[in-house]
Amino acid sequence: MKFSIFLSLVIALPIFAEPVTSMLLWTGEVPGENDQVVGEEKVEDKNKDGITRTSNVSKPTITVYPAPEGKATGAAVIVAPGGGYSILASEHEGTDVCSWLNEIGVTAVLLKYRVPRRKNLEKHHAPMQDAQRAVSLVRANASKWKIDPERIGFLGFSAGGHLTASVLTSDGSVSFEKEEVDQHSPVPDFGILVYPAYLKSEEDPNKLVKEVSVDEKTPPSFVVVAHGDKKFVEGSALYYLAMQRAGRECELHIYGKGGHGFGMKKIPQRVGEWTTQAGDWMREMGYLK
Repeated sequence: MKFSIFLSLVIALPIFAEPVTSMLLWTGEVPGENDQVVGEEKVEDKNKDGITRTSNVSKPTITVYPAPEGKATGAAVIVAPGGGYSILASEHEGTDVCSWLNEIGVTAVLLKYRVPRRKNLEKHHAPMQDAQRAVSLVRANASKWKIDPERIGFLGFSAGGHLTASVLTSDGSVSFEKEEVDQHSPVPDFGILVYPAYLKSEEDPNKLVKEVSVDEKTPPSFVVVAHGDKKFVEGSALYYLAMQRAGRECELHIYGKGGHGFGMKKIPQRVGEWTTQAGDWMREMGYLK
């Protein structure tokens, strides 16, 4: 099946290089959705806290923000907002991140994956399918979008960080029926995990969860978290230790001050400078050629 269905927005946002283009991940039936009941999709700041929340996603998409021609490095990064696998924090962990990536010459691809958690399935089951399809789809369109198919990263926040770790450590197998686009690898070339959630096993606090299995093939990773993120900081440390023991490239930043969910917010703590560190890491690793 050819993936030629595009939903193009007619208004060019000034913070991006070109008009935004959105693309359905699944042009046919979305895997496993027949027996799921999901309400109408909404985008709102219902808590009046400045956080834009996208809820009830049943038609996942990717939205491509091309890097400006004068800055384009050929790298691309898929962005997965957090939200506990219940909602997507689609602005400060989504569109704002895409703007920053464009500024450093990276084509940003915003992933709108399925939320909330699907009944009778693992919390990340449907999002994992969407994430893997997104990687394959971006790789399949690399020539068209003027990106290097071997410099495709995945960046996630909180639950999106758990999703990032799951996709990075996958063996490449998928839980859905493959189509033509899936001949392209669903494993990213590198990952950026920002205060990743759910990495520490509840059964054994000294181990990673079973769906995150680091080995000698796990792509290079950059991890950032704050010491004050009491619930999830240990998971980041465990991921780093697993990468170090497997002989894989990994950089971990645990900042002394800060909590969870800062994303692209302007905050006084130094952890708010994580984008500078992440950009420098990508450059040092050779992804921003």
